[in-house]
Amino acid sequence: MHAATERLLTHFLESIEPAVPLVALWAHGSLAAGDYQEGRSDLDLIAVLDSPATMGDWRRIKAVHRRIRLPLAELLHCSYMSRQELDDLGAEHITWAHQQIYRRPVSAVTRRELHDGARVLYGPPPAGLLPPVSDEELIRYVRTDLRDFWLVKAQERRRWLQDVWVDLGMLTVARATVTLREGRLISKLEALDVLAGMGAPEPVVADVRARRYGTPRPVLSRFRRGRLARAFVRSAIRQALATA
Repeated sequence: MHAATERLLTHFLESIEPAVPLVALWAHGSLAAGDYQEGRSDLDLIAVLDSPATMGDWRRIKAVHRRIRLPLAELLHCSYMSRQELDDLGAEHITWAHQQIYRRPVSAVTRRELHDGARVLYGPPPAGLLPPVSDEELIRYVRTDLRDFWLVKAQERRRWLQDVWVDLGMLTVARATVTLREGRLISKLEALDVLAGMGAPEPVVADVRARRYGTPRPVLSRFRRGRLARAFVRSAIRQALATA
């Protein structure tokens, strides 16, 4: 039981449910997969609204998130999907993440995670509302994400000096490789083990593991780490796209 996390989720539900016409609230990602690390993992949520969001809803959603002052609030991310748009993979939904509000689609990976085992915080489970994602849709999304986003970002040197890009880049290519090869999703913990089999640089894998799980950190400068991580991500993506 993660006391601070449960307190935040309860407070958030009690605050958001009266503010917008809520049908359901689900958690996905680490919180649902059993790999949640309090204070390190994001709290990834999906809210389903009864009708398309208005500008008034936008303002109320923003106000609710900004008023939360509990510990871990900065890690709480939530996308707001109307029930009328649940079957549209390309629809952009109001999203609060990283202390900002904007619109973005809810990806095929997130949708598959919800069907594989969402944590239901309010309302019915995803199976009764959210259309399933086909294997073809999942594979197409993963390939596109690797080619059009991650391979492009791996050409830029400066961002790989940041912890978040190293962590997410390394874990994403490992998870994507398994999805393309086997058609299934894996957790971040499983991805760290997969990286070893992919020939990932051991000091970088140890560095990522230390930040997420509190294990001893290797002696590694951020410049060398960034160079190693970026080179591995580029190579792993090209191999995954060539063989999938």
